[in-house]
Amino acid sequence: MNYHSTRNSACTVSAAEAIARGISEEGGLFVPETLPQLTMDDLCALAGKSYAERAGRILSLFLTDFSEEELSRCVDSAYSPEKFDCEGITQLSKVGEETYFLELWHGPTCAFKDMALQLLPHLMTVSAEKTAPGEEIVVLTATSGDTGKAAMEGFKDVPGTRMLVFYPEDGVSPMQKLQMTTQEGGNLSVCAIQGNFDAAQSGVKKLFTDPAMIRELKEKGMRFSSANSINWGRLAPQIVYYISAYVTLMEKGEILPGEEVNVAVPTGNFGNILAAFYAKRMGVPFGTLICASNENNVLTDFLDAGIYDRNRPFYTTLSPSMDILISSNLERLLYELSGRDDEAVREWFSLLAEEGEYEVSDEVKDRLADEFFGSCCGDDETLETIGRLFKEYGYLCDTHTAVAVKAAEDYRESTGDERKVLIASTASPFKFSGSVLQAISDGPVPENPFEQAERLSALSGLPVPPSLRALQGKPVRFDGSIPAERMEEAVRSLLTL
Repeated sequence: MNYHSTRNSACTVSAAEAIARGISEEGGLFVPETLPQLTMDDLCALAGKSYAERAGRILSLFLTDFSEEELSRCVDSAYSPEKFDCEGITQLSKVGEETYFLELWHGPTCAFKDMALQLLPHLMTVSAEKTAPGEEIVVLTATSGDTGKAAMEGFKDVPGTRMLVFYPEDGVSPMQKLQMTTQEGGNLSVCAIQGNFDAAQSGVKKLFTDPAMIRELKEKGMRFSSANSINWGRLAPQIVYYISAYVTLMEKGEILPGEEVNVAVPTGNFGNILAAFYAKRMGVPFGTLICASNENNVLTDFLDAGIYDRNRPFYTTLSPSMDILISSNLERLLYELSGRDDEAVREWFSLLAEEGEYEVSDEVKDRLADEFFGSCCGDDETLETIGRLFKEYGYLCDTHTAVAVKAAEDYRESTGDERKVLIASTASPFKFSGSVLQAISDGPVPENPFEQAERLSALSGLPVPPSLRALQGKPVRFDGSIPAERMEEAVRSLLTL
């Protein structure tokens, strides 16, 4: 299995090279040359297997230059039971008759990013040994809140790696900020920027494709890679949990083999819902993919009209990990839906960079309409959804998952589609205790995030995750912030270039 760049189909690399590099030289994203196919017999054969066994089987279809022993070592290390607080690594919770929450946040940082970022350091270490032995991997990452902490937890003190994480100083929750600024690890650094996530992500991409920077790194025996979902090694593990969830629904007798299930995903950078799209293309019987956005509804408008326009106000919302106007992984989707037309992709994303807007072809618009439904909601609707879900079913969700719940409800109401729905639940409600408290309680919300968490625990009967409680009193290692235009300077200082 080789990989091509979305902006240059002639560029062909191995899986290990795609993971080690993260992004192609011209700024494109790596995609597999073909998508492996799974029959219903293949899916049924995964029943009764552990999550690590399922991951090993599915990833072996994509990472064909990894030996069976190498891949087994990677998945067993990533998905060991002591790292997750539920036996199955993920958990499926049924709410009502037709809705299932795929809880992806039972890992060490209480967010769905753990599902991939506990694995990526192992994949990257093996990839580096195969493609650039002796080189130091410099992992450069932009985060809207959850990726940064999950990546640092995964890469903490991993030999042969360094990591620098950039995050918007006013665009994360208090608990997310504490998770990052108190992070331990001698090979890690965290830097807040005076701007939003899009500014951080654009700065990182610019550094990845800077020929002078790449040359200087090479002279010092280093190379950049990424822990964002632009890296195929981040995205491939996300495909696993959708396939695994379908198998588990069959195991539990909740669906019949071959029964179609809709999927609703709270969406920011488009990686999570893209993984569901890939799983569907591989043969998993998923129906409509429901793309849920908050007030930053650039994706909803795109799915409605086929015009991507980032020239609009940016909103800081109660679901900060979705506060994004440039959704990087959309590029991979458009590459697939355009028939892998790298020339069209180059044109669209050049227009996005230069003018902030592009319009896809009528053919791509039709294919989008066949696969996706877009919906968005504001903060008031998000809070109302959390409160209603808790009141009616006793189920507590965070501010991102609630957006997906509302989108799934909008879809059902507008189409009459009564198929069962799988909702990607992306974070523990305790990471956003203040907002969740506001949704389920009429009383005043304490300012201290740890008091918020304890009160939420008392009201819900759920324990505060130990990893979040342990942040209290932990010394802050990284403080201050820089203008976004000084990101290159920060990288040079860290790497002594």
